Formats: sequence, C-alpha cells, structure tokens
Amino acid sequence: MQHPVPSAEQAQWLNADGVRDVELAFADVTGFARGKTLPAKAFIKGQQLRIARAVAIQSCVGEFPDYRFYGENDPDVTLLPDMATLRRVPWADTPRALVLCDNVDHDGSLSPLAPRSALKAVLARYAARGWTPVVAPELEFYLFAPDADADAAFQSPALRGSRRERGFDAFSFSTLNDHEAFFDDIYSGCEQLGIQTDTWVHEMGPSQFEINLMHGDALALADQTFLFKTLLKETALRHGLRAVCMAKPLAGEPGSSMHIHQSVVDASGRNVFSQANGEASHVFHHYIAGLQRYLAELMPLYCPSPNSYRRFVKNLAAPVNLSWGVDNRSVGLRVPVSGPEARRVENRLPGCDANPYLALAASLGAGLLGVEEELQPSAPAVGNVFSSGEDSSELPSTLEAALAGMRAGSACSRLFSAEFAAAYAAVKEVELASFQGEITAWERRFLATLA
Repeated sequence: MQHPVPSAEQAQWLNADGVRDVELAFADVTGFARGKTLPAKAFIKGQQLRIARAVAIQSCVGEFPDYRFYGENDPDVTLLPDMATLRRVPWADTPRALVLCDNVDHDGSLSPLAPRSALKAVLARYAARGWTPVVAPELEFYLFAPDADADAAFQSPALRGSRRERGFDAFSFSTLNDHEAFFDDIYSGCEQLGIQTDTWVHEMGPSQFEINLMHGDALALADQTFLFKTLLKETALRHGLRAVCMAKPLAGEPGSSMHIHQSVVDASGRNVFSQANGEASHVFHHYIAGLQRYLAELMPLYCPSPNSYRRFVKNLAAPVNLSWGVDNRSVGLRVPVSGPEARRVENRLPGCDANPYLALAASLGAGLLGVEEELQPSAPAVGNVFSSGEDSSELPSTLEAALAGMRAGSACSRLFSAEFAAAYAAVKEVELASFQGEITAWERRFLATLA
C-alpha cells in the first residue's frame, strides 16, 4: 500500500499558514482520538509513522487486554493518512493540522482491530453490490459546569442572571442564547473541519442539546462525527464548560442518543428502499428484518459501556424494543414520513457514547445481513409500543448480557472478523472488571445502615 503525500495545494497552505505540526489521528474502540504528531515539514515529505497495534484496542480506563488479542510480539501498524481529511485544528493556539489515518498491518492490509477498518469492511460488501449507504447521525449531549470531583453529580452551568437550568427549556432558544459564544466557536470549528451540520435543538434534559449532521457517505459521516465529538469537548473546555456524551449522565433525566438515519442508493443514485411505483421495496423490508434479527447481537458495538443500558427507560423517549413503525417514536426502528426518494430507517438504539465507526458498521452490517439472507420483518407497530405489552425483553439490559449474546452469535465475526470480535469483547471485559471494582454511592447510602 503506497504511502500518500499531501497535494501541492495542501503543502502550500500548510506552509502559508505556518503550521508547525500535523496530528496523525485515529479513533480507538472507545472513540477516543489516538495517534502521533509529526512536524509539518516531515509530513509534507511523506515521512511514515508507526504505532503499537494494541493502541486501537486500549480500554477507556487506559488498560489493554491480554497480548494474545493484538500479537504476542506487540507489533506496530503504519499510520496511513487519508489526505481528504487533512484540516487545520480549530482549538489549537499554535498553528496545527490533523489528518485521519487508517491502521495498516505489516502485510499491507487494514488492521482489523481499528474501528475505521471495521466500517470499511462493511462498506466493501455494499460496494460489491454496486450500492452506497447514505447516513445521517443525530447526536445528543449535555453541557455541564466543570468539577474536579469525579464522584460529584453533574451540575448544569450557570447561565445569564446566574440561574441554572432545571430542564424547562426544551426546544426553546433561551439556553442556546446563553451559550452563544460557545456555539459560535462550534460552528466555526465545524466549518474548518469540514463537518456539514444541519439542525441544532435544545433537547429535553437540562442543558441537553442535539445536532443533526447532513446526510451523506457513511465513512465521511463517521469521520465527521468522530471529529465533532472531539471538537465539542475541546471547545467546551475553552469556554469553562464540560461537554458530556455519556448515554445517561443524570438520573431521572433523558439519556443522550446517536440516532442513525440510513438508506442505500445504487450506482445511478436511486434509493433501493423504494420501487419505481414509490412503494417500499423487498430490499427495504429485508433490511429492517436484518436490523431486527442482528442488532441485539451487535449491541456492545453501539451500547459500549455499563452506563449505556441506563438509558433504556420507558417513557423517557428511549427505545426499548426492536419493533418498527412509520413516524412512531416508541419503536427502536422508526421510518420517518418521506417521499420514495428519501425512504429511510432511523435506528434509535445507539447512544451518544458509541464509537461512530462501530455504531455505523453495526447498523449497516445488520441491515445488509438481512438483505443477504432475505429475512422478513415483523408487522409494523401501530400506536404506543410502550403501552402495548412489547418491552425490552428482546434487548440485553446489561453490558454483560450483551457481550454474552455477541459471543454466542456469529454476526460480529462474519462482518468484521473473528479477531476483531474477540479483541473487542476482551476490551469490554477489562472495562467491566474496573466498573465492578467500584463501590457506588447507592451501596454506601443504603447498605451501610443494614444490620
């Protein structure tokens, strides 16, 4: 695999802007940015960088699974920059650039441990059919006041007049105005990073917001979502705020999701979910059936932490099932009202804590398996599924149960390789061991007084 170099135009702006360093970055399995920094002059000349293969599967607590999941000799991978992603870093005081990279093994193939590789593996299966997925993520997040005490509950930041929001501003503009300087910098950063934003809205929780990204190519949108979450946290810190993408940061308040709208087009740009007469196609129904059949098995990829499962609470706008229906927010798989050319399905299960590459890979992969196997979906749900007797019994309610389901099934290995499936599960086991080693406030509050 030939190592790329910047184009003449890219080299020119790097020099003209006085860019000192270039960050060669990639997302690990938790969605955290990792990589190395290279002097801009060396980057322009095409200098290669390598990094330990295991870095892609570093856990959120900083520990690694056993070496057998990444190579007994602790090998390297080459960081292969995708020059289409080269951008100026918006939050840096010293002129700096970044470029997103693939992890390449010594044999020249993409390392199966890297999340970007997992998404590319699914997209290659679509490409073999002459198809291209079109996606549009919706990300919810909270803004909190900074707090050095990691054991303290999150608190909404002080607003104009020194008040703190109590959760009554949903879909209003007042709190957006309170954070005008912050959102101005987010808009500017998105423009610099090539992130195509659509709608902003104040969501249901106190200081909870949602951004919708413009629909487009799945790999490009995964890159944009990864960059947006990095931009979000860096910009919040510069404004004395804390941006939190946990699935359930506040007890009793709505969780934060990453809904994924998805459709598929052929080489001519025609939406394969619709027939020529405008009716839903067989492919559309097979796709939904694949989501229903395989999403539970792939749940650790888009609900990756113990906290993820706290979000699934009835009547708090969180999906607790794999039902599907038209314009119905009580189902996990919602079909928005649209014309035939825009027919799509909205997967409402992923949380904002998900790695965007893996969440997209799992959702697109599950749908594709349904098409390949010509599965048939259930009847569309009508009315409020929360009150119809359908519940979350078809979905795992803990990360332990979700991992057991993933290991018992074959979808993860079939889509992303057995090596990835084993390594990902091993990372989650490391994190679970750390989580289970903690004594919670609930235990201290209620159990300490028992005889």
